Amino acid sequence: MSMLLHVCCGPCAAYPVEYLKAKGFDVVGYFYNPNIHPYKEFRRRLETAEEFAAKVGLEFIIDDSYQLEDFLRLALDAPEGRCRECYHLRLRQAARYAKANGYDYFTTTLLVSPYQQHDVIKAIGENIAAQEGIAFLYFDFRLGWHEGVKISKELELYRQPYCGCVFSERDRYQKPRKEKG
Repeated sequence: MSMLLHVCCGPCAAYPVEYLKAKGFDVVGYFYNPNIHPYKEFRRRLETAEEFAAKVGLEFIIDDSYQLEDFLRLALDAPEGRCRECYHLRLRQAARYAKANGYDYFTTTLLVSPYQQHDVIKAIGENIAAQEGIAFLYFDFRLGWHEGVKISKELELYRQPYCGCVFSERDRYQKPRKEKG
């Protein structure tokens, strides 16, 4: 059973890779994340994902095309639904790669985060699967969130402080201004 695992970053891959291998899947990692900003952060996350793959012996495919403009167009056209658009962009690309290369299934490491919208990711994954003709498997990897954090720290992986896009960076660091008076 071949599984293409969309990898958002090295730390988020730690638990899903372990879990899927234990369930008997032949797991291959796939990096496609044009949402990550700034570019230096994109490179750092890509390098960390490569480092993780090397340390655990995971075959790893990289699509390092940095189509930031495509992501920004989608996000700016749907400010309240920017996460939905981001999930769709990345999962569609993973599904197309999986289908074109003969994988049985695809899923994503986004499902390990307690901060992501699982119901939305699941619905998008299933919809794309139907459109592209390849099975999406939903796993609630959140159960292994703490284990993944532990593994990533043991492997000394860079752990990023925000989801990835410029909007999540702003939300993470912007402090409310105090009113004078």
